[in-house]
Amino acid sequence: MVNWLIRAIKKEDNQAVASLIRSVFDEMEIPKVGTAYADPYLDLMYEEYKKPKSRYFVVEKDGRVVGCAGIAPLENGDPKICELQKMYFLPETRGLGIGAQMMKKCLNEARDFGFEKCYIETMPFMHAAQKLYQRSGFEYLDAPLGCTGHNSCPVWMLKKI
Repeated sequence: MVNWLIRAIKKEDNQAVASLIRSVFDEMEIPKVGTAYADPYLDLMYEEYKKPKSRYFVVEKDGRVVGCAGIAPLENGDPKICELQKMYFLPETRGLGIGAQMMKKCLNEARDFGFEKCYIETMPFMHAAQKLYQRSGFEYLDAPLGCTGHNSCPVWMLKKI
């Protein structure tokens, strides 16, 4: 990971993070309704992840945000379960092991916050992401947990941490 830095989000990253997430949605033709794209705080990620037991990270290369992910308590769910949220990377960062490093960072943070399990929702055609989640110990569920509002994400996974 030469020249790559995983760090906590800063307020000045808000625009870059929102733009990155929207560009991945466009690239992969992910539905915009019932997904993270429609979250009202997408342009205010720094502020959103200042909440208790929440943390958001960005991957920076040469001063540019090229990836992101975070953890937060599962909305309307078991307080011992967190959710891995908004994990997206620009094409230039994929396949380099950065996703695995980001996953490790998020899960370590979740463990430090006292969470016992981590939940994630994704799209069925996001095969590379699902492989990463499986390699990280996530297992498929038959139904969603909590109430994230992301009813267009029909793949649910959970991991003990």
